Amino acid sequence: MDNTAREHEFGTARVTPPDTMRGRTFLGYRRPDGRVGTRNFIGVITSVNCSASTARMIADQFRGIGVLDAYPHVDGVMAITHGSGCGLVPASEGGQMLLPTLRGYAHHPNFGGLLVLGLGCEMISVASLAEGLELPEGLHVETLTIQDTGGIRATVREAVERIQRMLPVVDLARRTPADVSELVLGMNCGGSDGYSGITANPALGLASDLLVGAGGTSVLAETPEVFGAEHLLTRRAVTPEVGRRLLDRLEWWDRYVTAGGGTLDNNPSPGNKAGGLTTILEKSLGAVAKGGSAELSAVYEYAEPITEHGFVFMDTPGYDPVSVTGIVAGGATVVCFTTGRGSVLGSKPAPTIKLATNSEMYRRMHEDMDLNCGRIVDGTATLEEVGREIFEKILAVASGEKSVSEQLDLGQDEFQPWQVGAVT
Repeated sequence: MDNTAREHEFGTARVTPPDTMRGRTFLGYRRPDGRVGTRNFIGVITSVNCSASTARMIADQFRGIGVLDAYPHVDGVMAITHGSGCGLVPASEGGQMLLPTLRGYAHHPNFGGLLVLGLGCEMISVASLAEGLELPEGLHVETLTIQDTGGIRATVREAVERIQRMLPVVDLARRTPADVSELVLGMNCGGSDGYSGITANPALGLASDLLVGAGGTSVLAETPEVFGAEHLLTRRAVTPEVGRRLLDRLEWWDRYVTAGGGTLDNNPSPGNKAGGLTTILEKSLGAVAKGGSAELSAVYEYAEPITEHGFVFMDTPGYDPVSVTGIVAGGATVVCFTTGRGSVLGSKPAPTIKLATNSEMYRRMHEDMDLNCGRIVDGTATLEEVGREIFEKILAVASGEKSVSEQLDLGQDEFQPWQVGAVT
């Protein structure tokens, strides 16, 4: 694939989204640095996989019915674990992918407290990680290494004591009204079907436009899944440079998959085919529909901090947990996830709202879905009505209403950074 040889228009289809929701508010946690979170978690972030089990043991001490009843303004304690860090050179391609992801989570406004945990002999050390986090003012931070603390049991005891001291302080946070422009919405799809491109995805696109029109931010991702439809995004780019940055990412993906013996124009997955999709182009057109019609303000690399308001794009794989991890690392405070086959993904610390594309799947899996967009093809609701419902659901969840994924306490194991490059 050579995108430079193809003709792409830049900025020829820029649309100003409606501003009918301007001035709307949600109830969020205003942090000292001015950002607004939608949740108030304590995170146990690991520098290396060797400390992953210990981190889960620590977080597990704070899970279960009634454990945190004394701290009603703390949403939980979550372990942020991964499969790397020991032989990963920080300056390598893999290191430069993992470190921004960890730093993005550590800096996320949905965390009120943080424990940075390592083994003690890894290349990406707790000290180097903590020093490079550039943590925001007001975040309560502790650091521990297993080797220096005396082993796993001693570390769990010490960590639990430190988090117990942290809890009353983190619990002091209160939800206050915040303008909808403070929201950052991540958008993803998985287990797509033939209805995705005509129900949930365009309905989410309408909700995205409402948010952007009100001054907020929405993030489209999954670069391989916009292949073949990227021209629809470049036409909406605010500048040629923004449009070319998207094409540059597609060129990188072409080299990446070619090196692995694949191609970007491959067929949909077996589940996609069973759901009625026949070509990758159908899937790409449906995926782009999540982005509505607003102009494309910026293109970010994986886990890069999202600083622009408006509709933006982040370069991520199509693999759902990895994609959502990058979006949340970039700063998304709530996620909308469309699915036709029935994905059960959740995310923390940013909650996931799952949108069903068809009524049959919704009836079968209604306990795992937040909203049924299949009503559009059933004729019981219009695309515009469902788009507004999604927007209102985003505000409700951002204000503290639990999504179905949160009710099941999903999201800890779905933290999956993108792993690339050599490990020594």
